[in-house]
Amino acid sequence: MLSDAFPDAHGYLNTATLGLPTHTAIEAITTHLDEWRDGRCDAPGFDREVDRSREAFARIVGIRPDRVAIHAQVSVVSALVASSLPDGARVLCAEEDFTSVLYPFLVDHRLDVRVVPLAGLLDAVTREIDLVAVSSVQSADGRRLDLDALAAAARDADARTYVDITQAASWVPLDVGRFDVTACGAYKWLCCPRGTAFMTVDEAAVDWLVPRAANWYAGADRWGSSIYGPAMELPDEARRYDVSPAWIAWIGAAPALEVLADLGPEAIGAHDVALANRLRSALDLPPGDSAIVSLDVDGGVERLTAAGIRCAGRAGKVRLSFHLYNTTDDADRAAAVLTGRHPTG
Repeated sequence: MLSDAFPDAHGYLNTATLGLPTHTAIEAITTHLDEWRDGRCDAPGFDREVDRSREAFARIVGIRPDRVAIHAQVSVVSALVASSLPDGARVLCAEEDFTSVLYPFLVDHRLDVRVVPLAGLLDAVTREIDLVAVSSVQSADGRRLDLDALAAAARDADARTYVDITQAASWVPLDVGRFDVTACGAYKWLCCPRGTAFMTVDEAAVDWLVPRAANWYAGADRWGSSIYGPAMELPDEARRYDVSPAWIAWIGAAPALEVLADLGPEAIGAHDVALANRLRSALDLPPGDSAIVSLDVDGGVERLTAAGIRCAGRAGKVRLSFHLYNTTDDADRAAAVLTGRHPTG
């Protein structure tokens, strides 16, 4: 079963907020804590886990590892993209989007930011737009953007693209090489510790994307000449955008990402969406294409929580999200609570 890689997570339907660790991630972090306590850690040795993570993530999103940079937060990547644009650049965003995508562009008053409803975003990609900044899957309700259509529209309009794939990576097949820059918080659907994130950079984007956070870890010789002095040498690959890693977080990230990469987005997505559609069917709702279910149910979060089901309230609705550690029982129990067939006291 796909869930065998994880501890029992009965009733946990909140991956869109926080993913759960694999057995291998827990073991790796536990082993590391013993080594740290005993003074057996070697700082350069952490690079192995970062490299493993970079390679596994590249497999998941369909790009070469040399086009992947490591980060800690999506908002920092958004700010890097925003600050690299020229004065007066016209940026197109979706008004319902997560604020880590929106705020860094809105706060930069050099930019001309146009915000439209997600449903009209693709039609608004014209030659007047310099950059489209948008999430591939909406955090609030799980709506999926047609990425093929976005890539085509941006190509026709000669517009750059910045796509947040946080709510998609692992369960949506992605070909991120079509986009100039993507960002991904890894602590949700990638089941990594908080403090891990990724950025992918198209080769052509290096010409305009400024490595504002240039640091020793992004240097060409990170444990040698890149540590001291002004003689800066950054590699041509995406590693020039790396930030210095929070080591313990990456200890847990590498084994989790390898589990997901081995399973593949197609298998994971089929599992996740099938469970979400099982819940939709039980509530007499049409099937969807998302692992996230958003429901307008009064008191729904409270009722589900009282029944031992973890979920979230987002944008005034109940948000449930299904991942590898969930089973049909989770979907059935949630449906029973929401339809009043399951006691909540």
